[in-house]
Amino acid sequence: MHKVVIVGRPNVGKSSLFNRLLGKRSAVVADVPGVTRDLKEGVVESEKGRFLLVDTGGLWSGDRWEKKIQEKVDQALEDAEVVLFAVDGRSELTQADYEVAEYLRKKGKPVILVATKVDDPKHEHYLGPLYALGFGDPIPTSSEHARGLGELLEAIWEKLPVRHIESEPEVAGIRLAIVGRPNAGKSSLLNAILGEERVIVSEEPGTTRDAIDVRFTFRGQPFILVDTAGIRKRPETLVEELAIRRSLKAIEEADVVLLVIDPFQVGDRELKLANHAMEKGKPVLLVITKWDLVRKEEAPKVRRELKEKLAHLEHLPRVYTSAFTKQNLDKIFSEAVRLFELNHTRIPTAELNRWVSVWTTKVQLPNFKGKPLKIFYATQPEVAPPTFVFFVNYPEFVTRAFENYLKNRIGEDLGLKEVPFRLVFRGRREES
Repeated sequence: MHKVVIVGRPNVGKSSLFNRLLGKRSAVVADVPGVTRDLKEGVVESEKGRFLLVDTGGLWSGDRWEKKIQEKVDQALEDAEVVLFAVDGRSELTQADYEVAEYLRKKGKPVILVATKVDDPKHEHYLGPLYALGFGDPIPTSSEHARGLGELLEAIWEKLPVRHIESEPEVAGIRLAIVGRPNAGKSSLLNAILGEERVIVSEEPGTTRDAIDVRFTFRGQPFILVDTAGIRKRPETLVEELAIRRSLKAIEEADVVLLVIDPFQVGDRELKLANHAMEKGKPVLLVITKWDLVRKEEAPKVRRELKEKLAHLEHLPRVYTSAFTKQNLDKIFSEAVRLFELNHTRIPTAELNRWVSVWTTKVQLPNFKGKPLKIFYATQPEVAPPTFVFFVNYPEFVTRAFENYLKNRIGEDLGLKEVPFRLVFRGRREES
């Protein structure tokens, strides 16, 4: 797939441009410099085709992240085919803009100069100084008002090399959201999986500000790994609050959620995250990180303590891993595939109703004023999560105890206890 990278100094509107070209709010945007630190990817669909768009951190930021950010941009530009050099069209050029321009000249990549924040056509008359950067005519754009995006897309396709149409359509990967509390080891885990420092890792909690999508293939199976911002109990800044919202959205968009757990720091937050994912119908794999820090003689005790603290999640599968030693990294993917397939299980109607007959003979059905609950038949209309619809005479007769009984039987007898599933009860009058 073609690759286009957005580059510029901090706070020139790179992430806003990224969101507009993607047509959705994918990156966290705030009116403060340095919000984006890692690489963020998305696929842009247009009439002429599709390309991978990469958002990057601001170069020459002058803060403690400057060197790390430049390393990420260097990495992104290695196989980039076109660079979008974003500059603020409403501000005077800064020394950082000239530094970025010189940096891009040395890279030797095709560059399109993009003037951002040009909300009104009359402001285009003030773009003359941008020619001093040496990249020709700037394309005026406004992410807020969606101005100039068509012209920008045309310019991108003119710069992109011509390729033959791929004979086989691209296979969508299983989307894995990596979530957890700050400093649980999410970014370190992702870097260990990829074998490179793809995302910035620091001992300081909250280093990751955004959900970072990375495409990855394991044993022929494509995945999309989504590293998210750590979710703390109370966000301390607007940027952090936006990042947490994006993390929660990443859970909703995932096929499987990898809940990363620091064995030395476990509490209600892990339970809440797991419950949120399951309420959204997402399977959850518990990934216990930093296992290399647990001494061999202490391991049984730590496992028992984790079991007690995560008692409500006892039915969920778990993997003990280490980003440092790479212990069990392959097992994460085999378990994720298994959960994905389990969440897409479809039980044939005939088989489901045979089980219903067995279940109803082993328990006394609820009874209201002499009228017993009757189950006429059941069916499974949906997967991911599996959804079972029971047609009954009186839905209001279904007690919580009986519903829990059915849930336990479906979990055990149909092998679905590790994934969330839903039960729906409908009156016979709704039967079609």
